[in-house]
Amino acid sequence: MINAKEYLKKKSAEIDGPIRMYIRDQEPMNLIEASRQYPYAGGKRMRPAMVMASCGAVGGNPSDSVPLAVAIEYIHNFTLIHDDLIDGDDLRRGMKTIHNAYSMPVSILSGDWLFSKACGIVCGMDIPAERIVRIMKYVTEAVCDIGRGEQMDVNNEGKIVSEDYYMETIKLKTGVLFGAAAAGGAIAGGADDKTARALYDFAVELGLGFQIYDDYLGVAGDPSVTGKPVGNDIRKGKCTCMITHAFRTIKDRKTLERFESILGKEDATDEECAEARKILEDAGSVDYAMNLARSKIKKAIDLISFLPDSEEKEFMTAIAEYAINRNI
Repeated sequence: MINAKEYLKKKSAEIDGPIRMYIRDQEPMNLIEASRQYPYAGGKRMRPAMVMASCGAVGGNPSDSVPLAVAIEYIHNFTLIHDDLIDGDDLRRGMKTIHNAYSMPVSILSGDWLFSKACGIVCGMDIPAERIVRIMKYVTEAVCDIGRGEQMDVNNEGKIVSEDYYMETIKLKTGVLFGAAAAGGAIAGGADDKTARALYDFAVELGLGFQIYDDYLGVAGDPSVTGKPVGNDIRKGKCTCMITHAFRTIKDRKTLERFESILGKEDATDEECAEARKILEDAGSVDYAMNLARSKIKKAIDLISFLPDSEEKEFMTAIAEYAINRNI
C-alpha cells in the first residue's frame, strides 16, 4: 500500500523545480517576491499531485500534465493569499502572511498575478488545443466558484446557517479546485468527458472531507503542529458542521447561552475558546464532524472504483484517506 505522505513528498520534490521555473525576476520585485512566498514554501502539494495522478490513472503520461500541476498550485496559493487577507490571519505555514509581510495592496496584486500566470501556463501546454479548452473550462469555473464560496463564507460569519448551506460553501471554497485538478489531469491524459467528470466528482468529495477535517483541526488541532492559532474560528463565529450540529443538539439552555456568548467574541481568551471546544466535544459535535468527513472520503474512493489498477489509482485512494488522517 502506498504511503500517501511519502508519495506526496516525492511528487513535491518533482514539482518543486517547475514551480520555481515560471516565476522569473522582473520589476517590481516586491510583487514577484510576494508571489513566490507561498508556492516556494512547499506545503502538501496535494492538488498538483492529484493532477499528475489523474493523468496517469487514465493511461496518460504524467509528465504531460506537469504545467497544469504548476498552474493549479499557483491558483491554490492565490486563493490562500486572498483568504488570509480576508480573514486577517497573521501566519501561514509558520511565516508572516503576505499582507503582513508586504502590504494589503501587494497581497491583492500578487494573488491576481499568480492566477494570470496560471492561465498562461495552461494555454501554453504541449497537448492538443481541444484538451486545453476543456481544461480551461474546469479551471475558470473553479475560480469563479471559489469566489462565490469565499463570499458565502464571509457572509456566514456571525450567523448560524443550515448544514446544507455550509456544505455548499466548502464545496465551492475547497472542493471545486480539487475537482479541477483531477478532471484537468485526466483530460491532459486523454480521458473522455465521462471519465473526467467521474474524477472531478471523486476529487470534490475528497475536498469536502479535507475541509471538514480542516475545520476540525481549527478547533481541536495542536497549533504547534498545524502552525495555525486555535480559537480563531470560534472568535470569528465561523459556522462549520460542528457549530450547526451543536445548535441542533444542545438542549440545555444555559450551556447553549454560554456557547453563544463565546462564539463570535473577537477578544475571547484562550480559556474561553477551550471552554467552547469542551462544549462542542460534550455535544458530540466534534465526533460528528469526523464521521461526516470519513463518509465523504468513503464516497470519494467508491467513485474511482471503475479505474484500472495502477500506482496512480492506489495513490488517489491513499491521498483520500490521508486527507482525514493528517496533522496539518
